[in-house]
Amino acid sequence: MQEAVLLVHGGAGKASSYPHKAREGECKEALKLALQTGYNILRNGGTSLDAVEAAIKTMEDLPLFNAGKGAVLANSGICELDASIMDGKNKRAGAVAGITIAKNPIMVARAVMEKSDCVLMASHGADVFAQEQKLEIVTPSYFHTKENLEKLKQVQAVDENIEPSKSGTVGAVALDQEGNLAAGTSTGGRVANKYSGRIGDSAIIGAGTFADNKTCAVSTTGYGEIFIRNVAAYDIAALIEYKGLSVQKAADIVIKSKIPLLGGYGGVIIIDRHGHYAMSFNTETMLRGYITADGVSKIDIHQ
Repeated sequence: MQEAVLLVHGGAGKASSYPHKAREGECKEALKLALQTGYNILRNGGTSLDAVEAAIKTMEDLPLFNAGKGAVLANSGICELDASIMDGKNKRAGAVAGITIAKNPIMVARAVMEKSDCVLMASHGADVFAQEQKLEIVTPSYFHTKENLEKLKQVQAVDENIEPSKSGTVGAVALDQEGNLAAGTSTGGRVANKYSGRIGDSAIIGAGTFADNKTCAVSTTGYGEIFIRNVAAYDIAALIEYKGLSVQKAADIVIKSKIPLLGGYGGVIIIDRHGHYAMSFNTETMLRGYITADGVSKIDIHQ
């Protein structure tokens, strides 16, 4: 029987602005809660897929991250949410982009994987699908918070849409007792006031999320366009499969060498089929944590 491991992340960025210093403690507690929620599933013999979904759902429900409630607002004033999930056992995957009324995008992504013959659904059609699957539906205003509304107003006042968000994309990767891997990622987008209709790497299998029992499970966070152009999540898995690199070495090559070459920033969490794991980032901070079979979790933010 394999020893179960779960890793989560809550985004990466500059130490001066992310996460907001006054909320570091809250963010750490939120990651601890996500880890414990997923670990409880793994400890009781549950699947890596269930653990990943539960951990991400926990973070989507808290207005501390750029995912679910409190996510950044597009220039339309609406949260347009992306998420994806992948099962390493059979390489099934599901993803959604630009959805606006499903409370938990990660659950819609899983439904796409399990209840349709699609991999990626977007916008209104994905919202209708979520309703058809009887997932929890909310009004778009559910995702609003005082903080994300003020942020949008501030950014639009100076016609600026490139300032990094103070909250981050969330993700999880897990290895269960049966030796199966899974990965998932969820976000509102890279910046407040993003173009309505913009889709980042969190919705793209192979860029923001990837899982294959032969190699590893990966979830990324950062400048999504650069991660898409590098097919970053799959590239890490390919380095492990074809070059025999360790998870740390493969992650560092992509995150610290390839991504910066195109002006990108961000980080990654990764675990392989043997339970080896790594967390690599090229920013000043990355909110991240892990919990192993002994039930002890470790959470960090800074280098």
